[in-house]
Amino acid sequence: MGKPRSRHRIRRMRLDHEALDDEVAVSALYREYHRPLLAFVIRLTAGDRQWAEDVVQETMIRAWRSAEQLDPEAVSLMPWLATVARRIVIDDRRRRDARPQESGDGPLESMPVPDEMEGLLHQVVVSEALKALSPAHREILNETILRDRSVNDAAVALGIPVGTVKSRVYYAVRALRIALEERGVTA
Repeated sequence: MGKPRSRHRIRRMRLDHEALDDEVAVSALYREYHRPLLAFVIRLTAGDRQWAEDVVQETMIRAWRSAEQLDPEAVSLMPWLATVARRIVIDDRRRRDARPQESGDGPLESMPVPDEMEGLLHQVVVSEALKALSPAHREILNETILRDRSVNDAAVALGIPVGTVKSRVYYAVRALRIALEERGVTA
Protein backbone atom coordinates (compact mmCIF):
# COMPACT_ATOMS: atom_id res chain seq x y z
CA MET A 1 0.00 0.00 0.00
CA GLY A 2 1.37 3.44 -0.89
CA LYS A 3 1.66 6.33 1.48
CA PRO A 4 -1.40 8.57 1.85
CA ARG A 5 -1.54 11.64 -0.30
CA SER A 6 -2.15 15.08 1.19
CA ARG A 7 -5.40 16.68 0.05
CA HIS A 8 -3.67 19.94 -0.79
CA ARG A 9 -0.53 18.48 -2.34
CA ILE A 10 -0.90 17.50 -5.96
CA ARG A 11 1.55 14.88 -7.10
CA ARG A 12 3.46 15.38 -10.26
CA MET A 13 1.70 14.05 -13.31
CA ARG A 14 3.48 13.57 -16.55
CA LEU A 15 1.57 13.42 -19.78
CA ASP A 16 3.69 11.52 -22.21
CA HIS A 17 1.67 12.12 -25.37
CA GLU A 18 3.49 9.53 -27.39
CA ALA A 19 3.14 6.75 -24.81
CA LEU A 20 -0.43 7.38 -23.67
CA ASP A 21 -3.43 7.44 -25.89
CA ASP A 22 -6.02 10.20 -25.51
CA GLU A 23 -8.41 8.20 -23.37
CA VAL A 24 -5.73 7.20 -20.87
CA ALA A 25 -4.39 10.76 -20.75
CA VAL A 26 -7.81 12.25 -20.12
CA SER A 27 -8.61 9.64 -17.47
CA ALA A 28 -5.33 10.35 -15.70
CA LEU A 29 -5.90 14.09 -15.94
CA TYR A 30 -9.40 13.73 -14.54
CA ARG A 31 -8.33 11.47 -11.66
CA GLU A 32 -5.49 13.77 -10.72
CA TYR A 33 -7.14 17.18 -10.96
CA HIS A 34 -10.92 16.77 -10.70
CA ARG A 35 -11.24 17.25 -6.92
CA PRO A 36 -8.88 20.20 -6.47
CA LEU A 37 -10.19 21.90 -9.60
CA LEU A 38 -13.82 21.39 -8.51
CA ALA A 39 -13.04 22.87 -5.07
CA PHE A 40 -11.44 25.87 -6.76
CA VAL A 41 -14.32 26.38 -9.21
CA ILE A 42 -17.00 26.02 -6.52
CA ARG A 43 -15.45 29.10 -4.88
CA LEU A 44 -15.49 30.93 -8.23
CA THR A 45 -19.17 30.08 -8.78
CA ALA A 46 -20.22 31.15 -5.27
CA GLY A 47 -21.11 27.60 -4.27
CA ASP A 48 -23.14 26.67 -7.38
CA ARG A 49 -22.08 23.03 -7.63
CA GLN A 50 -23.90 22.29 -10.90
CA TRP A 51 -22.29 25.24 -12.62
CA ALA A 52 -18.93 24.29 -11.11
CA GLU A 53 -19.25 20.72 -12.44
CA ASP A 54 -20.02 22.11 -15.91
CA VAL A 55 -16.98 24.39 -15.74
CA VAL A 56 -14.69 21.53 -14.64
CA GLN A 57 -15.99 19.36 -17.47
CA GLU A 58 -15.40 22.12 -20.02
CA THR A 59 -11.92 22.72 -18.58
CA MET A 60 -11.06 19.02 -18.97
CA ILE A 61 -12.30 19.06 -22.56
CA ARG A 62 -10.11 22.07 -23.32
CA ALA A 63 -7.14 20.39 -21.65
CA TRP A 64 -7.71 17.30 -23.81
CA ARG A 65 -7.94 19.44 -26.96
CA SER A 66 -4.76 21.30 -25.97
CA ALA A 67 -2.86 18.23 -24.77
CA GLU A 68 -0.02 18.76 -27.22
CA GLN A 69 0.53 22.30 -25.89
CA LEU A 70 0.74 21.24 -22.22
CA ASP A 71 4.19 20.91 -20.74
CA PRO A 72 4.73 17.24 -19.80
CA GLU A 73 7.62 18.30 -17.55
CA ALA A 74 5.47 20.67 -15.45
CA VAL A 75 5.26 19.79 -11.78
CA SER A 76 1.52 20.47 -11.88
CA LEU A 77 -1.06 21.34 -14.49
CA MET A 78 -3.26 22.96 -11.84
CA PRO A 79 -2.18 26.55 -12.64
CA TRP A 80 -3.08 26.07 -16.30
CA LEU A 81 -6.37 24.31 -15.46
CA ALA A 82 -7.29 26.99 -12.89
CA THR A 83 -6.64 29.75 -15.43
CA VAL A 84 -8.81 28.04 -18.03
CA ALA A 85 -11.60 27.41 -15.48
CA ARG A 86 -11.48 31.02 -14.29
CA ARG A 87 -11.82 32.26 -17.89
CA ILE A 88 -14.77 29.92 -18.49
CA VAL A 89 -16.52 31.28 -15.37
CA ILE A 90 -15.87 34.87 -16.52
CA ASP A 91 -17.21 34.09 -20.01
CA ASP A 92 -20.31 32.43 -18.52
CA ARG A 93 -20.98 35.49 -16.33
CA ARG A 94 -20.58 37.82 -19.29
CA ARG A 95 -22.98 35.70 -21.35
CA ARG A 96 -25.56 35.70 -18.55
CA ASP A 97 -25.26 39.46 -18.10
CA ALA A 98 -25.50 40.11 -21.83
CA ARG A 99 -28.92 38.54 -22.28
CA PRO A 100 -32.11 39.37 -20.40
CA GLN A 101 -32.88 37.41 -17.28
CA GLU A 102 -35.40 34.64 -17.84
CA SER A 103 -38.36 35.11 -15.58
CA GLY A 104 -40.10 31.77 -15.90
CA ASP A 105 -43.85 31.36 -16.17
CA GLY A 106 -44.75 33.65 -13.25
CA PRO A 107 -45.82 36.73 -15.24
CA LEU A 108 -47.68 34.61 -17.78
CA GLU A 109 -49.80 33.02 -15.07
CA SER A 110 -51.30 36.36 -14.07
CA MET A 111 -51.77 37.59 -17.63
CA PRO A 112 -55.45 37.82 -18.57
CA VAL A 113 -56.47 35.38 -21.26
CA PRO A 114 -59.59 36.02 -23.29
CA ASP A 115 -62.37 33.69 -22.28
CA GLU A 116 -63.33 31.88 -25.45
CA MET A 117 -66.22 30.17 -23.73
CA GLU A 118 -68.35 33.31 -23.98
CA GLY A 119 -67.80 33.49 -27.74
CA LEU A 120 -68.63 29.81 -28.09
CA LEU A 121 -71.84 30.19 -26.10
CA HIS A 122 -72.78 33.21 -28.21
CA GLN A 123 -72.31 31.13 -31.38
CA VAL A 124 -74.52 28.37 -29.98
CA VAL A 125 -77.27 30.84 -29.07
CA VAL A 126 -77.14 32.50 -32.50
CA SER A 127 -77.23 29.08 -34.17
CA GLU A 128 -80.27 28.09 -32.12
CA ALA A 129 -81.96 31.41 -32.94
CA LEU A 130 -81.32 30.87 -36.65
CA LYS A 131 -82.92 27.41 -36.42
CA ALA A 132 -86.04 29.06 -35.01
CA LEU A 133 -86.46 31.11 -38.22
CA SER A 134 -88.47 29.96 -41.20
CA PRO A 135 -86.52 28.26 -44.01
CA ALA A 136 -87.06 31.28 -46.29
CA HIS A 137 -85.66 33.67 -43.66
CA ARG A 138 -82.63 31.41 -42.97
CA GLU A 139 -81.99 31.14 -46.70
CA ILE A 140 -82.08 34.93 -47.28
CA LEU A 141 -79.80 35.64 -44.29
CA ASN A 142 -77.42 32.95 -45.50
CA GLU A 143 -77.19 34.56 -48.95
CA THR A 144 -76.95 38.21 -47.88
CA ILE A 145 -75.14 38.15 -44.53
CA LEU A 146 -73.15 34.91 -44.38
CA ARG A 147 -72.15 34.84 -48.06
CA ASP A 148 -71.87 38.65 -48.15
CA ARG A 149 -73.87 39.03 -51.35
CA SER A 150 -75.61 42.17 -52.45
CA VAL A 151 -79.41 42.24 -52.71
CA ASN A 152 -79.12 41.96 -56.52
CA ASP A 153 -76.72 39.00 -56.34
CA ALA A 154 -78.90 37.23 -53.76
CA ALA A 155 -81.96 37.77 -56.01
CA VAL A 156 -80.14 36.16 -58.94
CA ALA A 157 -78.83 33.25 -56.80
CA LEU A 158 -82.28 32.52 -55.34
CA GLY A 159 -84.21 33.28 -58.54
CA ILE A 160 -86.59 35.78 -56.85
CA PRO A 161 -87.24 39.49 -57.43
CA VAL A 162 -85.02 42.12 -55.76
CA GLY A 163 -88.03 43.58 -53.88
CA THR A 164 -88.77 40.15 -52.35
CA VAL A 165 -85.14 39.84 -51.22
CA LYS A 166 -85.31 43.27 -49.53
CA SER A 167 -88.56 42.40 -47.81
CA ARG A 168 -87.36 39.00 -46.64
CA VAL A 169 -84.10 40.45 -45.30
CA TYR A 170 -86.04 43.04 -43.29
CA TYR A 171 -88.39 40.48 -41.76
CA ALA A 172 -85.66 37.85 -41.27
CA VAL A 173 -83.46 40.29 -39.32
CA ARG A 174 -86.48 41.35 -37.26
CA ALA A 175 -87.36 37.70 -36.50
CA LEU A 176 -83.74 36.91 -35.62
CA ARG A 177 -83.60 39.86 -33.21
CA ILE A 178 -86.73 38.60 -31.44
CA ALA A 179 -85.37 35.03 -31.30
CA LEU A 180 -82.10 36.30 -29.77
CA GLU A 181 -83.94 38.44 -27.20
CA GLU A 182 -85.97 35.39 -26.18
CA ARG A 183 -82.65 33.63 -25.52
CA GLY A 184 -81.30 36.54 -23.45
CA VAL A 185 -79.06 38.09 -26.10
CA THR A 186 -79.58 41.72 -27.01
CA ALA A 187 -78.80 42.49 -30.59
